[in-house]
Amino acid sequence: MNERQLFVLLNRLWNDLSHPDFYWVALALAVVLACSWWVSLRLRQRDSRSDKAGRSVLRAFGVGSLKRLAFPLIALVLVLLLRKGLLYLHWDHLSLLSLASPLLISWALIRVMVYVLRCIFPHGGFLTSFERLITFAIWGSLVLDITGFADPLIEVIEQITFNIGKQKLDLWMLMHGSVTVCGTVLIALWIACLIETRLMAAEQLDGNMREVLARLTKALLSIVALLLSLSLVGIDVTALSVFSGALAVGLGFGMQKIASNYVSGFIILLDRSIRLGNLVAVDDKTSGTVTQITTRYTVLRTLTGTEVIIPNEYLVSNIVRNMSFTDTRVRLVLMVPVAYDADLELAMSLMVEAAKRQARVLADPAPVVLLNQFAESGIHLELGFWISDPEEGTGNVRSEIYLAVWKAFRENAIEIPSTPREFRLTNSPL
Repeated sequence: MNERQLFVLLNRLWNDLSHPDFYWVALALAVVLACSWWVSLRLRQRDSRSDKAGRSVLRAFGVGSLKRLAFPLIALVLVLLLRKGLLYLHWDHLSLLSLASPLLISWALIRVMVYVLRCIFPHGGFLTSFERLITFAIWGSLVLDITGFADPLIEVIEQITFNIGKQKLDLWMLMHGSVTVCGTVLIALWIACLIETRLMAAEQLDGNMREVLARLTKALLSIVALLLSLSLVGIDVTALSVFSGALAVGLGFGMQKIASNYVSGFIILLDRSIRLGNLVAVDDKTSGTVTQITTRYTVLRTLTGTEVIIPNEYLVSNIVRNMSFTDTRVRLVLMVPVAYDADLELAMSLMVEAAKRQARVLADPAPVVLLNQFAESGIHLELGFWISDPEEGTGNVRSEIYLAVWKAFRENAIEIPSTPREFRLTNSPL
């Protein structure tokens, strides 16, 4: 629709306002929109009650997009049918329906674009805050293009020029280039999200390998999309060689720590020395379960619920105790002193029975008690046992076994000695 056609349509719309048939057409259009809204609402309610399990990624995307396109598409079909019917009845005052059709088409395109953005950024981020602004911007652009005001507006924007060095640019070139680059990169990110979802659902692949493939796919698609969009805008890609050299120098000096963390992240994911779900300890005070491995840092969730963010470079260059690297079983040791006059064999059997009664203690290898030391205050016995779920904590099982040993010793008159202390008070002159 060009500018002349737009003015013709607006002129017809103004003339139709004085004709009674215009208001009947407006009423029919309102009924069509209400019916379309009701049908789309019923479709959404039906889909929400249906089982969504087992849907593939593409099918889920198709169903989601159809849910958002239901209202404008149904309304567009009904408007076209209404227009055909009224033309068959020789009604001439249909300018309102002629204007509604392109607006409904633009509405459908807006919903598809916003839905694609939601698929790319599922956790919201900037999209949640600026979704209304993005919608109005895209809506305004499409409406300007459909109504014919786009060409005169572009001519005005092209008159705003400025120089950057020896290059002469105009505002329209910058706006067009920015939209092209952003659109191409967003499409690449959406494709990367679909591939990442499929990779994460592939249970036959190792978890670290899925993370590596997903991140490499996203990085490669983003780079290809950026280079392709720059070529479409008209920027010579070879001109970026200077920028690449400057970036390499920056990585070598000011950003070497960041680059080291990224490289270390890929090393951890590829050599699989640390995996999701592993129980690791980086020092005597920090230990927990690995819940997330990114290209820059690794997240440990401690037994107290605190999440510790550790740079990947630290995990590569320092000693890390992985308690579930090849085997999730962990051996725990409890030290229990007994008096010299106690029955050692009875004490040792009671300690073994106390450990066996705990559900988390493994039967194979069986708990074992060893005589560890003849100390000054008593004989130290060492109870060793194995558990297979260290991520559930070790302090709780230690406490339960200590309590069971204490009860068994008290019932069998086995003394747990304490260190004797002697205090003497003397009167000494000041």
